[in-house]
Amino acid sequence: MAEVSYYTKEGLENLKEELQQLKTVGRANIAKAIAEARDKGDLSENAEYDAAKEAQGLHEAKIAKLEEVLANARLLDESKLDTSKVLALSIVKIKNIKNGATMSYQLVSESEADLKAGKISVTSPIAKGLLGKSVGEKTEIQVPAGKMEFEILEISR
Repeated sequence: MAEVSYYTKEGLENLKEELQQLKTVGRANIAKAIAEARDKGDLSENAEYDAAKEAQGLHEAKIAKLEEVLANARLLDESKLDTSKVLALSIVKIKNIKNGATMSYQLVSESEADLKAGKISVTSPIAKGLLGKSVGEKTEIQVPAGKMEFEILEISR
């Protein structure tokens, strides 16, 4: 059984748009490539045709995977989020105890994660270490570079 994932309204819309793009434009492009390869003659020795058919198989697998993700996607109502503790979709301002640096992250689903935009996956080590914690709490988190200690300064949505 597939895992349920939680998404923001924007994240869910992006997934639906991507699926629609794959089903329309993507399929049309692959059909065109297959037709062009087929027009080049003998299919038994036609590498272009084989490559186009393989691309079609991979494309259909991607569509099936995206449909499965959407079937198990749940929309989170951001207005009902509890800001007393860190949850999925929370925006958390933390301070690195060792160097005093502060940073803010929003905890999002894996497919929405984008470090440049300040969005980290709820399955990342830092997010796992922050989940369930409250403002003022300190937490030690094991990251690839070793252990880091953070203090939670603020939680918003």
